[in-house]
Amino acid sequence: MSLDSITQSIDDAVSDFFDPVATTVGDIVFYTVPVGGTDLPLIVAWLVIAGLVFTTWFGFLQARKLKLALDVVRGKYDEDGSPGEVNHFQALTAAVSGTVGLGNIAGVAVAVSIGGPGATFWMILCGLLGMATKFVEVTLGVKYREEHPDGTVSGGPMHYLPKGLAERFGSGGAKFGKVLAVLASVMILFFGLFGGNLFQTNQSYAQISSTFGGEDGFLASSAGAVLFGLVVAALVGLVLLGGIRSIASVTSRLVPAMAVMYIVACLIVILTNVTAVPDAIGAVFEGAFEADGVAGGVIGALIVGFQRAAFSNEAGLGSAPIAHSAVKTKHPASEGLVALLEPFIDTVVICTMTALTIVIAAPASWDEARAGESIGGVTITSDAFATVLPWFPNLLTVAVLLFAFSTILTWGYYGLKAWTYLFGRSRASETAFKVIWSVFVVAGSLLSLDSLISLADSALFLLSVFNIIGLYLLAPVVKRELDSFLEFVRRRRSGGDAGTEASAAEAAKSL
Repeated sequence: MSLDSITQSIDDAVSDFFDPVATTVGDIVFYTVPVGGTDLPLIVAWLVIAGLVFTTWFGFLQARKLKLALDVVRGKYDEDGSPGEVNHFQALTAAVSGTVGLGNIAGVAVAVSIGGPGATFWMILCGLLGMATKFVEVTLGVKYREEHPDGTVSGGPMHYLPKGLAERFGSGGAKFGKVLAVLASVMILFFGLFGGNLFQTNQSYAQISSTFGGEDGFLASSAGAVLFGLVVAALVGLVLLGGIRSIASVTSRLVPAMAVMYIVACLIVILTNVTAVPDAIGAVFEGAFEADGVAGGVIGALIVGFQRAAFSNEAGLGSAPIAHSAVKTKHPASEGLVALLEPFIDTVVICTMTALTIVIAAPASWDEARAGESIGGVTITSDAFATVLPWFPNLLTVAVLLFAFSTILTWGYYGLKAWTYLFGRSRASETAFKVIWSVFVVAGSLLSLDSLISLADSALFLLSVFNIIGLYLLAPVVKRELDSFLEFVRRRRSGGDAGTEASAAEAAKSL
């Protein structure tokens, strides 16, 4: 029996077993209600409403404190001796690498195909709202992180939910938080293995084999798939051995390079068609409020845009605080401010650039997709770039591979923290996880396991329900942390003694 037939048999067996489960769970988690002629997933409304609530609660913090966030990233308010493992910039790039990926390339193309150009406007708005949610969850992640004797730290919803709820609501909150923490760990681990690992490997292999392998080439064979998986697994394993410091060292170089390369390519297409820019921008605004010809009209464009942004930047899902918690700081809100840049980079910049490139270039495949034909999102984006840069599909394949690699790295760290929360921190435990993670990388080049990946998506978004409930309950804690950090900044700017975090907090209470 050939390797191809074996892997196909495994795929079929897994699908037969898990398809009913994945369908049932997906129908519950992504339950929709009809709104304005189209379906609105309630989970999307849950995420968007959270962004709106936190934006209002903190007085449009994402606009008022954007410059301060940039100053913090640059290290302007760093303090010697701060606990943590990585600097603000490294923590940001590590978290961004977990969100910027195939969704920014393929998902956006699908969004502007279904929702029209107007979906871009609502995507941007949702990204801006998500900045506030990200600020809240990351501040809590740093506030309640666990510092280990070896200098490493662990954070995320599995830490701030039990500790924060215990602090605010006593033993009852502690018990409730503990249950949420275990559920959060299981969901993060499950999504990490299938969505953050296997899916990324599978899609990047499919893209690279179709671009460079051909139907009869070595890369398209089972042996080529195994070799691809082994190479990626070896590279991932080498980086994961160094922990968050090693991951951040790679992502701090890889993420800016990927982003600049991608944005420059978008700008080349846009500037080459500069005369079409006014019409394209007009189509975005017109489509946002007068979406004729789009399923569901304006509401359809709004829902599609919100859904793409919510799925892309992961604000409220509880994943990003795991990476941000490793930052070197004495002030949790400082990293919260840094984190609000994450949805801005992921959604407002990169997703928007993809959408504008497609709308301006208007490739034939986009028109076909809007007419109802089944066209892959990567194909539409690739065709848009190819209208100006015929060689760009090859470069896009490399970009997809790099995006997938960085996502596997970051989710490997997220998965490890969830694993050690469930099974304890020990050399044996961590080694076991890294072996399992590497095996899944190789398996991803051979197996698609669509039903398990669908189930993993449902698990991660189900986590947002529990996570955001915790964010609402702990929002007053975040407000105090923000006041404390702003007082520290005022003292620093005035040239006076910044004092300790405790003294800054006391000063903030008197304001």
